[in-house]
Amino acid sequence: MFSSSGARKSVDSLSPTLSAGTRGDFPFHGKRSHSPQRGHQRRGSTASSIYSVGGSLDTSPSTWTGAVLESGQNAISTLLQPPIVRTGLLPHTSAPASSAHKPPTAKDIPPVTLTNIPVVDSSEFKPYLTQVGALYEQLRRIQAEDDDASSVFGRKGSRGDEALDVNDDGHLRPGKRIGASRRTSTASVNSLASVDAPSPVRRSSGGLKRGASHGPPPLSTIPNVYFDEDFHLENPRTFDVVSERSEVVRPAPGTEDKAAPNGTAGVPRKALATNAILQEKLSWYMDTIEMHLIQSISTASTTFFSALGSLRELHSEAAESVERIKGLRKELEALDAEIATGGLEILQQRRRRENVKQLHDAVMQLREIVDGVAVCESLVDSGEVDAALENIDALERLIAGEASTANDPGLQLRDLRGATALQGIDDDLATLRTRVGRTYESKFVDLLLSDLRRHVEQVSSQEVLMRWSSASMRGRGGHNREQSAFPSYMASIDGLRAELLASLTGLQRARFLKSAAISLREAVLREIKNVIRRPLPSSNDDDNESMMSSSTLSGGRQRSQQERSSILARNLRALDPKDAEELLVQIYIGVTETLRRLGTQVKVLLDVASTIGDPLGASGLRSPPIKSPPHSPRPRQTSDAGQEAQEEIHKHLDISNLLGQAVDIAQDKIVKLLRVRTEQSTHLDLDWFLRYFTLNLFFANECEAISGRSGTTLKTIVNTQIKDFIKQHGTAENQKLAQNMESDQWNPRDFTDEDTVLLSQILAGSTRDASDWADGVKIWIPHPDADDEQQMESTTDLPAASQTNGAGKGKTRSAVIDDDTFTLPNSAVLCMNGIAKFLQLVVNIPSMTADISTSLVGYLQLYNSRCTQLILGAGATRSAGLKNITAKHLALASQALGFIAAVIPHVRELVRRHCGSGSTVSTVMGEFDKVRRLYQEHQNSIYDKLVEIMTGRVQVAARKLRNLDWEAPSDSPQEYMETLVKETTTLHRALTKYLPEGAVRMIMFTVFKNYKDTFGGAYRGLASTTEVGRDNMLRDVEHFQSRLGKIDGFEDTADYLSKIIKDRELRAATPTPSASAPPAASPDSAPPAGSDTAEAPNEGATSSEPNAG
Repeated sequence: MFSSSGARKSVDSLSPTLSAGTRGDFPFHGKRSHSPQRGHQRRGSTASSIYSVGGSLDTSPSTWTGAVLESGQNAISTLLQPPIVRTGLLPHTSAPASSAHKPPTAKDIPPVTLTNIPVVDSSEFKPYLTQVGALYEQLRRIQAEDDDASSVFGRKGSRGDEALDVNDDGHLRPGKRIGASRRTSTASVNSLASVDAPSPVRRSSGGLKRGASHGPPPLSTIPNVYFDEDFHLENPRTFDVVSERSEVVRPAPGTEDKAAPNGTAGVPRKALATNAILQEKLSWYMDTIEMHLIQSISTASTTFFSALGSLRELHSEAAESVERIKGLRKELEALDAEIATGGLEILQQRRRRENVKQLHDAVMQLREIVDGVAVCESLVDSGEVDAALENIDALERLIAGEASTANDPGLQLRDLRGATALQGIDDDLATLRTRVGRTYESKFVDLLLSDLRRHVEQVSSQEVLMRWSSASMRGRGGHNREQSAFPSYMASIDGLRAELLASLTGLQRARFLKSAAISLREAVLREIKNVIRRPLPSSNDDDNESMMSSSTLSGGRQRSQQERSSILARNLRALDPKDAEELLVQIYIGVTETLRRLGTQVKVLLDVASTIGDPLGASGLRSPPIKSPPHSPRPRQTSDAGQEAQEEIHKHLDISNLLGQAVDIAQDKIVKLLRVRTEQSTHLDLDWFLRYFTLNLFFANECEAISGRSGTTLKTIVNTQIKDFIKQHGTAENQKLAQNMESDQWNPRDFTDEDTVLLSQILAGSTRDASDWADGVKIWIPHPDADDEQQMESTTDLPAASQTNGAGKGKTRSAVIDDDTFTLPNSAVLCMNGIAKFLQLVVNIPSMTADISTSLVGYLQLYNSRCTQLILGAGATRSAGLKNITAKHLALASQALGFIAAVIPHVRELVRRHCGSGSTVSTVMGEFDKVRRLYQEHQNSIYDKLVEIMTGRVQVAARKLRNLDWEAPSDSPQEYMETLVKETTTLHRALTKYLPEGAVRMIMFTVFKNYKDTFGGAYRGLASTTEVGRDNMLRDVEHFQSRLGKIDGFEDTADYLSKIIKDRELRAATPTPSASAPPAASPDSAPPAGSDTAEAPNEGATSSEPNAG
């Protein structure tokens, strides 16, 4: 019916004072069962139709208070049209439309799928109805009372106060019940009917009749679906509600009696085209709306005309106000012409005179500015930068309008910095200031660079190296023995301070501090490169030419950079150790002292910068002199100019970054230099390499102290060279040891005082480091000449043939370790010297202790294996030309092995002190223990070899004993016993001379035990003899006891043999054999002699003859 809510609000808004009527006063309100006395209803089916549609007749009063929104739809001409014309529907008296055209079929209308509503048993609502029953009865009573009150008010009210039953909000729609929400058109018919069913109202029939004669039917008789904001007739559910579930197309015959889905018989549906009752309802709804509209319009007409009259009164008052304003304007124009215009002309003339004066002053000021610029240019050209800077500052103040003593006091100055005539003056002054700043900058940089160079040239290398050594010792927790001195790089700063003050003041006034600081950074970095480049050998073929001379030579073909680099590398490799060390010392000291002095200069710079703008700054006193008692100096107030200068220098110079960058550049070039000489550095002698390592270590520490950067690249290349040197040193020492051992004659060597001192240093290494080993790394002490060093080495490494053997030139001294004395061959002393060199490496390069220890263990293993090959393997007979290996050689070899085995624990402790902690320590210590066990096992093998030699001799004697004719009378001992006694005596003499008493006793005890077992078995195995034969045997044993009985370890050997002989069974004497009897076997022709000769080679060419000793 109405497409928008505005159309329903427009009419009611015209009557805001409309009294609120009740909807229960009309005959259509309520069900048929509750109003049986109504006798003038239009049709008997109307009520039931309304009830089936589900229009709830709301009885609650509501106000309609809307505003007119769309007046075009509510025009009076439109409302006065006949209802059928306005709605566009045909009157019910005309022929139905179905007769004019064919009705649509089921195929033409798309099917609408409706949602099945679940059937709920009414018994489920009993608890709820029981709960709200009392409240519902109370609501019905209140509604009935309201209806009665409304009926009484409608009967007694005047005609002007009677009002229609409309809502106050201006909508032609029934009021909503309290608590009920708006329903959409998708609600089903049953749900609408059940929710919107009107409540029964008790009222008398008289009241209904009276109420029906006072106005049109209430809007509550119209179903709510027509007033829904979302009303759309094309919605199938909405259409189903409006059409009261009428059939659009009549169903086919036979389908009407089809049962409902729930099993009950369905309600028959009427055809839409023939449903006259539905058409009557729609016409009734439209008539009701028209009646309410007409009544609302008639009620609002009085208010409309009242408002129109008020509008006319306002229009007349506005016209009067306009006329009064015109009169006031005319009066103001007259006053303006008479008073204000004359006064303004006077003020303008005065202002014009003032402007002319200011213009004159500005022109004069401009002339002075132009003249001042010309003066400044002339001063700058003549080099008078101080005066030029003063004039530039005065000009800038003049341009800014600041008065000075040089200006005319009667001249009024103005700020002309924005004047068009002076647009280029700022650029001119900036150019002049830049030229002045360049001059100050050049003086500033030259002053500092010359100071750096002068310091590097005058500093003492010895002083710097000693300072580095002291710093290194403090870093390792040591104590400095040298007396500390004031560093030279912090001296001679008074003159520098005075010169810097003038330069810094000029730079600050010229606003050139930033550029000067940047230029100083670049100049320092270039100077560092030059410090490294100057002492390098020439890159030309002529080494006598300096770099400066080679760069200035003219004529000839210029060499390429690659050729010059190749020549420079060749010249660097050709340097001897002394020249190479001097080169590195000069470079390292030049770089570090330059940076140290630079740090001092920056401190002075910042100190001097704080005095800029201070009238006392020129005196150079930064703090008051110390008084007695001393007082803390009062903090000095720095001027704004000084503070600004300090900030500029600190920001753009950035000394920490500059030092770090300079160190990186220096180390990068030095690394290239060291890499070129890698081969020469790794093949240096031990002393030279230790000096080389110490120098690089000091330099790296100094660079780290200066810049705070570790210098990883430099340390990496040096560590690599150290590892290569350790390998090369180990290889060289092994070769040297092997060569000397092969040429060693294995004679005892005199253990000199130098050897004793070296041994004491090794033994003391278990608790402390020898001070002499650290003397080699005192690089400030010049290294001894190469000739003296070679002479010392040749004296130390003389071959065994030229060494004193102690045979004819006095007594041979022995080495002493604790209570043990060792008579050593030359190879053992040489091995001790080699061990000392390895330990010197460990003491001076503790970071490489693990690698050095591995090389040292290999060195000790080499000595052990070579000693085995030369002595036990009789290799010395071939390499050194020995005739055979004697007991003396075995004893000296045992002494050498025992000596090294006694030294190894002390070496082990020294290595442990420097090896640090971790798994590496236990591994290295285990290697030393293993080597010591090898030495002890080797020494035991030599002892076994000595016993084995004498066992062979006694076995030879036993064979001779079995072949003797014991019945032959003899007054002297047999030859086998004399030979054995002689050999045993020789062995004991050699052992006693070279071996300790305990070792001699142990060997001799084993030897005599073998004698007992061998001779005892031989004597038992002899055939029975006469008393003569027993006497001969006892005579031999007595000789054996008389010659060897005093030897420690002899024990009861003679008694044991005598008892065996005495216990032998004697046989009767036999007659003397005839001359034809075969002669007794002589020792020379006896088989044992041949056996002795045959077994000698099997004994490793070992002999114990006295002359061999």
